[in-house]
Amino acid sequence: MQSIGELARASGLTVSALRFYDSAGVLEPTLVDPVTGYRWYTQEQVGPARLVAGLRRIGMPVPEIAAAVRAEPAEVHRLLDTHLRRLADGLTDARREVVRLRALVDPVQPATTTLLLSPAGLAAAVDAVRFAVGTDPELPVLSGVLLDGEPDGVRLVATDRHRLALARVGATVDGPPVRVLVPVALIDQLRALLDGAGTRPVRVSASGADLRIEVAGRTLSGTALPYDFPDYRRLVREAVEDRPAARRIPVDVAALRAALADPEAPTVARDHGGEPREVTVLGLDDRGGLRLLPAAELTSDALRVGVDGGYLLDALNAAGAPQLVLELDGPIAPLAVRCPDDADTFSMLMPIQL
Repeated sequence: MQSIGELARASGLTVSALRFYDSAGVLEPTLVDPVTGYRWYTQEQVGPARLVAGLRRIGMPVPEIAAAVRAEPAEVHRLLDTHLRRLADGLTDARREVVRLRALVDPVQPATTTLLLSPAGLAAAVDAVRFAVGTDPELPVLSGVLLDGEPDGVRLVATDRHRLALARVGATVDGPPVRVLVPVALIDQLRALLDGAGTRPVRVSASGADLRIEVAGRTLSGTALPYDFPDYRRLVREAVEDRPAARRIPVDVAALRAALADPEAPTVARDHGGEPREVTVLGLDDRGGLRLLPAAELTSDALRVGVDGGYLLDALNAAGAPQLVLELDGPIAPLAVRCPDDADTFSMLMPIQL
């Protein structure tokens, strides 16, 4: 047996770190003296302790470290790959934030970026995210649609905290990367012009906070909202990309829409945020298809996810497709609504605790 100090020296972890990982259930001692409280470890625990030390150095979250210590090698490799992607994405986000901070420290005349977009593609993208724009006057940062530029397109993002919607449209980009939060009123003015815009590209110009949109012979002007939009990329990574869904369920949109709109559709009453709420509960039928669960079936251990039925109906309508895929991963994970043939357009609904 080794004392906690000996294991610390052998593994590269500090004594305090070993105590922490014991309390977190990651690396528990083989024996704890009932009188002195001293922790004792076996020689076989040196390897796992060194693994914990290495994972700690690269910043892996504690729950994933705990999983790695108990996992087979293939699963450990998967966890390492996932963490590497997270680190790479975090570095990209940090670089973007450094650029913004440099501009705050040493402001320069803003460059102009011009985007040329397909009217039909832009209309579809706006329709896919508009329903998720926030309306809470105390959260003005959520009262617009984010245009997040990419080298060959732009991503549209909207959220009201309870739901998040993303879409992408290809574009010809002239200028540095652009990231602007467009007021929803300007988005609605633009959308009203797109149906009659023909095939001539829509021109969107952004210079700092100044926005200029040319569509169908009309020019719209506006000012970007002066807020830092939430880090939607991190949310998507943590809730969707780094956590493969337990179930991917194809659904017929018309049938599910009819089921949700039925006055007799089953719901359960729950307190949500201090207010009573009728919650729609999604579960599986005997063939693995989606169905709405009544309150009497919530006592089973079967997969079930509580959502706002109206929000789900909005997401179905916004997707604009006859067939969708719902990704469910238990009662506390976000529900993803995806188009089978468009990986860039999807929405997420926050679950309601049952």
